[in-house]
Amino acid sequence: MSEPNRGLVCYDDAIARAMEPFAHTRPVSELRVGALLVRERWARLLAQQATGFVAAPHLATFDEFGAPPGVRGVLKAGTVLANSRCAPWLMPEVVTLDPGGWAEVDGRVAAVALARDVAVQELADGHLALESLGTRKHAMFKGWWLDHAWDIVRHLPEMLRSDAMSLADGIKDAPPPHLTVLGEHRAAVARGAYVEPHVVFDTTGGDIVVLPGARINAFTRIAGPAVIGDSTIVAGGRFAAVAIGEHSRVCGEMSVTAVQGYANKGHDGFVGHSVIGRWANLGALTTTSNLKNSYGSVRVETATGEHDTGMQFLGSLIGDHAKTAIGTRLMTGTIVGAGANVFGDRSPAKRVPPFAWGDQPPFARYERAKFTEVARHVMKRREVTLSPGNQATLEAAWDLG
Repeated sequence: MSEPNRGLVCYDDAIARAMEPFAHTRPVSELRVGALLVRERWARLLAQQATGFVAAPHLATFDEFGAPPGVRGVLKAGTVLANSRCAPWLMPEVVTLDPGGWAEVDGRVAAVALARDVAVQELADGHLALESLGTRKHAMFKGWWLDHAWDIVRHLPEMLRSDAMSLADGIKDAPPPHLTVLGEHRAAVARGAYVEPHVVFDTTGGDIVVLPGARINAFTRIAGPAVIGDSTIVAGGRFAAVAIGEHSRVCGEMSVTAVQGYANKGHDGFVGHSVIGRWANLGALTTTSNLKNSYGSVRVETATGEHDTGMQFLGSLIGDHAKTAIGTRLMTGTIVGAGANVFGDRSPAKRVPPFAWGDQPPFARYERAKFTEVARHVMKRREVTLSPGNQATLEAAWDLG
């Protein structure tokens, strides 16, 4: 048996493992929920780096941008096991859990410091309840639960108001004098970011944070709360309540949307109340509908059937490495699976399966070797190498269908 693991470990339970389309290619702890990854949120709260994750077996080789490895063997007593579906508030104080103690968010156990050594095999199917691994309630704190993938959108405005405030506290540089700032909240532009003239930040609804290396081009209007990630380019247009992950390229109109990072929406087109996966590319004029003509609750279709989200506004959930052709029109509540290549003369089906080829069933499948070769080429354009571990993860996801 391998050496016992210690520290912070993020745990995808059975519900997390079913979150289309994102859990097909990454642990839920590696999703951007609000301004940060779930893993990063837990690390800030507990003041310790994550040492591993427990997720679906096909993700065991996941290897991306400093993510900890999938754990094997034994988790040592005292290890903090955190539910990946809980996104903690970015509180200024640090939470410490003693062995056997658990922490609750909204009356649900969100993390536990293991009272005993636990074999990772006990967590293999995601059904083990965290409270069974502790002995007592130890702490309570604020946070948000993800019961469905669309909850990333549901909670985004509230999360961004809090997250942008917390991140702005760490930026002491004054914004450039040529930036037009409206509203009473902060425009926090980190050293190393660049904002061209003729840019407007409307902070009426919350702080706006621009992280190092980002570039905001002329004729861009951003309404807070918003966080623009490291080395991202905002190439013009209107943005409101957005979390744009690192090394992305965005343009046009976007609202209440989380971009996971390393994604492209480089041209005009509206994306609203949506989540865009890593390495996704939206062709020019790709547009999402985020409101039904009836103004009613948006329904989505997943592998387990149809679900009423209870949300009036919901656009599209677009998986990692997915691509849309120019002029693609995505209806309310559309789910585009990881690796799908969407093109054709009609609006795509509301559920496009992973690695699908086309716009309507019966879908052809993106040939596996071709998909991985394209992924390798796309990543190289951002000076990122497709690692053997991540190639194995993508291939395992393809095999699952």
